[in-house]
Amino acid sequence: MEFIRFPSVRFYIVLTTILLIFSIHPLVAQQQNTQDFTEYKGKVVDAQSSDELAATHLRIKNSTISTITNSEGEFSLKVPSAYSNSVVTISVLGYQSKNIHLDYFDLPYTEISLEPVVEELNEVQLFSATDAKELVRETLANKGTNYINEPLVLTAFYRENIQQRNDHVSLSEAVVKINKQPYNSGRRDKVSLYKARKSSDYDGLDTIAFKLRGGPYSALFADIMKYPEFLFFRNSIEGFQFKFGEPTQLNERYLYVVKFEELNHAHPWYFGKLYIDAKTLTLVKADYSLNVDNRRSAMSMFVKRKPGGSKVFPIETAYQIDYVESDGKWYYSYGNAYMKFVVNWKNKLFNSRYTLNSEMIVTNRSPYSENWTANAEEIKPSIVMIDDVSGFTDKNFWGENNIIEPNKSIQNAIEKIQEKIQ
Repeated sequence: MEFIRFPSVRFYIVLTTILLIFSIHPLVAQQQNTQDFTEYKGKVVDAQSSDELAATHLRIKNSTISTITNSEGEFSLKVPSAYSNSVVTISVLGYQSKNIHLDYFDLPYTEISLEPVVEELNEVQLFSATDAKELVRETLANKGTNYINEPLVLTAFYRENIQQRNDHVSLSEAVVKINKQPYNSGRRDKVSLYKARKSSDYDGLDTIAFKLRGGPYSALFADIMKYPEFLFFRNSIEGFQFKFGEPTQLNERYLYVVKFEELNHAHPWYFGKLYIDAKTLTLVKADYSLNVDNRRSAMSMFVKRKPGGSKVFPIETAYQIDYVESDGKWYYSYGNAYMKFVVNWKNKLFNSRYTLNSEMIVTNRSPYSENWTANAEEIKPSIVMIDDVSGFTDKNFWGENNIIEPNKSIQNAIEKIQEKIQ
């Protein structure tokens, strides 16, 4: 299968395309040594409104064990017995972080409340920058000193969900190994698939002629500091407008909020927010989107082939990247790529709507070794998550990995898939 060829390298982050024919390639799953662990479940909410707080990070202090809450604020944190006497840090943008001992989580379901940041951040003396564009320029220039400067092997959990309207037609989960290259290096990261499971219900689609393509690289390439060329064309920020938003706080760090927007609107254009540590000028988080109102141009970017009598175009995109600090260096921690698109059929009254959401969270870091792909299969950016993989019912393996807990409707879809396979 040919992969989509983008008019520019900057659009490589758009890893979703539509093909006419799909194939099935089974992957031989590898075994992993088991160890004792405890699973802690609960929810993180706003202390004042009781609203659920999505995308809240929970991390075991002095380790790389972490998880993130889902859209309903729920989490599942799985901790090996060696860390049973540890402290968990709970943090999310705009709220005061908490450090809580694991003993607090011994309840069957633990609710954690976070207080919103109420400090008058504009009065903080650290906020001395007056030129938003120059601030971004300095931040990008700091990637060689503020971020990792040696190759690492990251273990990450990847999850990909494809829906047709409210119906879940494809669900993938995988443990991947990432050969993460230094941020001041031009070498690209590599991904190996260690363990994967996926099941698809293509009978629910309007036609089995459609195949949606995604993969772990879609979340990995959202890393602006490693791949600025995918956002800022030719590594230049001159084609963008930057302005300050209201500053905020994360993990007791004061953050500049910089809003940006691409100036040229003749083609799909990027816009979003950058969250920059005021003290070290480090990008710690980014939320951004690609405006796809220009349907003709967007179609040429996203669509390789399509059935006759149809028009296919994206209507919404969103990307998120989070970094974490350890011993003075910042690391890729979480990436998310989201896309919604429409298929208009000739001679049909109603269109078809699809969404693709892929997210990846790092659960472990280790020094680079030559055999980093041991017991894993290296994949290329053009490779999709395969449709039939062994190991889906390997409970000994899947029970030991921190995962992004799915929402209820997705959980129901997983249970149905398990019944079919078993």
